[in-house]
Amino acid sequence: MITTKLIFDRRKTASRTREGYVEVRVTIDRMTKYISTGVRVYKNEWSADRVVNRKDAQALNDRLAIIFEKVCQAANESVKQGVKLDVESVKQAVWQFAESQSDEPTFVSWCEKQIPLLGISDGTAKHYKPLITKLTEYGKMNKWQDLTVENIANFDAWLHQQTKPLSDARRKAGAKPEKLSDSGIYNYHKCLKALLNRALSFDKIGRNPYDRLKGKFKRGERENPEYLTEDEMKRFEAIILPQGSELDVVHDLFIFQMYTGLPYSDMQAFDASDYKYDGESWKRVGERIKTGVPYVSQLLPPAVKVLEKYGWEIPQLSNADYNRHLKALGQMAGIKTRLHSHLARHTFATWMLSHDIPIEHVSKMLGHTNITQTQRYAKVLAQSVYDDFSKVAEKMAPPKRKCKDKGE
Repeated sequence: MITTKLIFDRRKTASRTREGYVEVRVTIDRMTKYISTGVRVYKNEWSADRVVNRKDAQALNDRLAIIFEKVCQAANESVKQGVKLDVESVKQAVWQFAESQSDEPTFVSWCEKQIPLLGISDGTAKHYKPLITKLTEYGKMNKWQDLTVENIANFDAWLHQQTKPLSDARRKAGAKPEKLSDSGIYNYHKCLKALLNRALSFDKIGRNPYDRLKGKFKRGERENPEYLTEDEMKRFEAIILPQGSELDVVHDLFIFQMYTGLPYSDMQAFDASDYKYDGESWKRVGERIKTGVPYVSQLLPPAVKVLEKYGWEIPQLSNADYNRHLKALGQMAGIKTRLHSHLARHTFATWMLSHDIPIEHVSKMLGHTNITQTQRYAKVLAQSVYDDFSKVAEKMAPPKRKCKDKGE
């Protein structure tokens, strides 16, 4: 037996200030499914299975009548053919109609418009933009009704099959594509969950599907941070460039970052008046722009030299232009590691640790929220030491004896 009925505010959350959802309830042999109509109204705008007290009440009621009829037609057709009603197919048909009647943006386009409104730094926003690309490529979560626990899990499985983009240079060198890391996939979920929480706060959805997926997605082991060795640091500093050129400016800024550990956003917001001279050096205790976590800074001679060159003001440059020029500078210095603004911060951390600065102090210099973040650099240094041990061991190993021929 199949029965259908319009249901308003099934979750009992609607009020005069909070909208409730109108759904079609479909019961098939005692199994009940709910199909959203895409209509949301306040509690005082619904009475006797109809929308009331609104200027567009007639239009919404017409829309509900058509959707309800489509569900009934599908139910009757299934009875006529003697087959089970495919609820998912009915949902798809209903939503295709609902979307054709609505000016509301799709979920993906809504997310794209929300990113500039999140009140986050450019550095954080760059983690959200790849998510939009992935959602578009996936193509199965464009609509609001697609935001289900099952689809989130399927999206995760799809992400685990995707590979990192290869640069033209690496492709020509014969490099093979690598699958996305667990930490990278975790970040996609982290951003998507945040956007869904925002959608929930605007009553775009009734529930965040991630609430039923707690503990499902693990951060995994973060990739070891890359950094420049002291030899590479010297080679980079030794590059000679035309004074005043954009490459020269980028060269100086990267040196400044290598010897302060400041991330790009904090470097661009540098204000000399924040630093106090104690007779020996310039020092300050500030807060990171991205996290608000306190950090301790002291200007070392190479950083002071850069500031003196530019009148104690940091030249302003977009992060995109900065990273683009760093790529060229890396090639000029013969450095194989891809240079980017955050690599200077990694270099500062490992350089400090290699000079026996306590990890607790380095953590405070970087403004890390906990020492676990800093321990990543110590782990990388330890591996580097082990590699050196292996090289020495190979040199000390006795030469392998060659087997003599029987005739000798």
